[in-house]
Amino acid sequence: MDTIEHSSVWQASFGQYPMLKTAISTDVLIIGGGISGILTARLLTDSGVSCVIAEAGKICGGITRNTTAKITVHHGLIYSKITEKYGSDYAKMYLAANQKAAEMYRQLAQNIDCDYETRDSFIYAKNNPKPLYDELSALSEVGCPAELCENVPLPFLTAGAVLVKNQAQFNPLKFLSALTKGLDIYENTHIIELDKNTAISVDGKITAKKIVFASHFPFVNSRGSYFLKMYQSRSHVLALENAQPVNGIFMDEDANGLSFRDYKNMLLIGGGAHKTGCPSRTEELFKFAERYYPSAKPVNLWSAQDCITLDGLPYVGNYSANTPDSYVITGFNKWGMTNAMASAEIIRDKILGKENENAPVFNPSRTIFHKQLFVNGINAVKNLATPTAPRCPHMGCALKKNKEENTWECPCHGSRFSENGELLENPANTNLNRR
Repeated sequence: MDTIEHSSVWQASFGQYPMLKTAISTDVLIIGGGISGILTARLLTDSGVSCVIAEAGKICGGITRNTTAKITVHHGLIYSKITEKYGSDYAKMYLAANQKAAEMYRQLAQNIDCDYETRDSFIYAKNNPKPLYDELSALSEVGCPAELCENVPLPFLTAGAVLVKNQAQFNPLKFLSALTKGLDIYENTHIIELDKNTAISVDGKITAKKIVFASHFPFVNSRGSYFLKMYQSRSHVLALENAQPVNGIFMDEDANGLSFRDYKNMLLIGGGAHKTGCPSRTEELFKFAERYYPSAKPVNLWSAQDCITLDGLPYVGNYSANTPDSYVITGFNKWGMTNAMASAEIIRDKILGKENENAPVFNPSRTIFHKQLFVNGINAVKNLATPTAPRCPHMGCALKKNKEENTWECPCHGSRFSENGELLENPANTNLNRR
């Protein structure tokens, strides 16, 4: 394992962007320079709206760099779950939004060298096929062509898979590098405070008519209650050389299972999901690789962190019901590629005053009365009551030590810090005070 590179396989050249050291104004400020922020800025700029991206670190230096980059409308068993909770009309909205997003990627990728490839998508079950039949029924009801695949081309036995054809995969950094050209971007510009419509960084200020929070986990607690509505899940990706290619996109219907896709001469295996602040599970990926790909060579290992919502659907729209000029994009539940593009379209339309027919399913102000709300609340109370130090500066939860990655992690909301207290992942907005 000593020769493994601990970074993702995605590489691309981005421009050099300054740190904000003055006071500026713009129509729209977008906080966050990952895929959601860039796509939103691109769509707004192309619509004639002036906007600025403020990125705390480097463009695409966070969650976006660590994706597995599957462009698919096939998000686990999402359609049967939406149909059960909200009805088929909402499931149709979710499908339509993601289908349109996938088509936008396809069209844009025709003019961008980003390793875009069409692939079939499989959601497989290891043992019980019943959830697959439920999902097939829901997909049929919303009008998405799908079929049951009994012989799944993976190196282990399954109970079958739901197959949706003609989905895609790509290199997200190459794609986004092309889209940043001409955008007004500031790097190393950490927004630490908001004063009405002015965002304040260490050395500058940005006054905007509209503000979009695309910073992964929203950091303003006084509105929206995102600290109750989400937690973060950490998962890992192992890249293997000399492994048999899978020639498709494969995902376990179980959120704790494994995913597979190829990239160039590598097989990317994703999995080992666990709540942030709980023990890491990367060893599971190595054991799987040793068993099923004994001749393969592990070359890269990296981790991603995803916001998990109460009902498995993103929060995209007004930050809260009482903030008409503030917007949020968050909660992709591990399905960030098409949802990021769909979110950018929804936010663009809202800012332009246009109706987006698929926006209701993403509404951040929808009901919060789900079982997960009480689980999140109990977990927060438990960790707030834990009398150990250090404490997370976000809301005061006791941090847990991740010995494998040598970090401190918040089990309540997912903030992460380096050994010396440097902020690595929000919603915390300051470094760790190690007094």
